[in-house]
Amino acid sequence: MTLQNPSICVFCGSRDGDRPAYAAQADALGHALAEAGWRLVYGAGDVGLMGRVARAAQGSGGQTFGVIPVHLLDREVGKRDLSAFIVTENMHERKKVMYMNSDAIVVLPGGAGSLDEFFEVLTWRQLGLHAKPIYLLNTEGFWNPLSALIHHFIDEGFAEPSLAGYVRMVSDVPALMEDLRDALSSRRLSAE
Repeated sequence: MTLQNPSICVFCGSRDGDRPAYAAQADALGHALAEAGWRLVYGAGDVGLMGRVARAAQGSGGQTFGVIPVHLLDREVGKRDLSAFIVTENMHERKKVMYMNSDAIVVLPGGAGSLDEFFEVLTWRQLGLHAKPIYLLNTEGFWNPLSALIHHFIDEGFAEPSLAGYVRMVSDVPALMEDLRDALSSRRLSAE
């Protein structure tokens, strides 16, 4: 993993959701990561948005790094034809391996599991344990309630205003890729 060929951790739903735009953006992200020469790091499932982003990346010749806990191999249909396929003992280990093998985090629409993953990396960032960029792909305003909740934490005195600055909200894949390029370029320059 280098910042010249970054790895992007994608947290997202194991379902497609009800709006076609969710699936379309997952497909677009997989293609865009591969076309940029960036490796996809994700939950190794072959269902829902997870499967879509991985199949799109593979279809465009991209590298894929999947991490799945043993208890989800059947439920999420572990995708074994990835560039790298790792089976962990539990969910916490899955998140840790995904995080450790990535340079940035992108969260697509999803449910409780995606929120768990998001809040863990956000909390680590808040505590100063990393400086990796965190993105919410806000397809059709999906993450607007989460953004409001984060600002509510701040307004009610449970977080510093800096918390909101740790999360970048983008509306579509082209905007995400442009912002990611800038953020990763800045990190590479600061590391030199």
